[in-house]
Amino acid sequence: MARVVVDVMLKPEILDPQGQAVANALPRLGVADVTSVRIGKRIEIEFEGSADLERARDIADMLLANPVIEDFTLRVEEPEVEQQ
Repeated sequence: MARVVVDVMLKPEILDPQGQAVANALPRLGVADVTSVRIGKRIEIEFEGSADLERARDIADMLLANPVIEDFTLRVEEPEVEQQ
């Protein structure tokens, strides 16, 4: 089984209220050196057989991201090797 990870983020010019809330809370937790936080989402798509990046791109473009306000990136995630 192959996995494609889709990371969806708001475009840089779009206000991110969730990210701002986190950034504003950090100084109260003793973290003073963070200047910006952006919140996004990660979606994992599993394919039978090999990863199909073109199909994953179509899925992300049609369903997972709003192209007006969001950008997305794709990457194939290699299966983890179990250690014994």
